Amino acid sequence: MLIGIDPETTPDLLHCLAQMGHGDEIAVVDANYPAVATAAFCTHTAVLRYPGHDAPQVIDIITKLMPIDPFHDYAALRMQVDNAPDDMNAAHTAVWDILNARKPQDAALSSLSRQEFYAQARRSFAVVQCQEARPFGCFILRKGVIF
Repeated sequence: MLIGIDPETTPDLLHCLAQMGHGDEIAVVDANYPAVATAAFCTHTAVLRYPGHDAPQVIDIITKLMPIDPFHDYAALRMQVDNAPDDMNAAHTAVWDILNARKPQDAALSSLSRQEFYAQARRSFAVVQCQEARPFGCFILRKGVIF
């Protein structure tokens, strides 16, 4: 055990986050997402699994440890709802609430269409698959720096 580390943080996630550098991205994807196929393109090719956790829970765990990037067009991305890109479902709202509380002031939250999200996720450092059951409950977080 480590002092000050959320016990919900797995050793694999902790190791992955420690390896990431500024600008690297981590995809947090829902239970229906093709995580294994996507992770095959990532730097960390093994899917990090969080059974029994939804997307807000996993993003809460990650953002307690990982700073969010304020120096890019976006600090985090959500997958848009098909045919309704401006609509946010309950998973999106819950995650945005967490990120708005933790992100630097100038960090931007944005979105991508489902197909654009798939492409961006393949360029991520790693993929974390949770048991998020709400459709389009997928996110990408961009690692920032510690000041």
